[in-house]
Amino acid sequence: MLSRHDKLSEWTKSSYSAVNGDCVEVKAAGNSAVAVRDSKDPRTGILEFAAATWSAFLSDASRIS
Repeated sequence: MLSRHDKLSEWTKSSYSAVNGDCVEVKAAGNSAVAVRDSKDPRTGILEFAAATWSAFLSDASRIS
């Protein structure tokens, strides 16, 4: 799981990626944002989240899995 947005200077694939590599990739987007894209087709667009929002999402997701 990727939680330290300040360490994500390059696109990094989720550690939960499927065997075929289809998953999401994340990257730091400035000082306080995280960019997320589809690893299967990275040209389709990028979603940006505030770092606090990304951290809250990861925290909630880790409780479910």
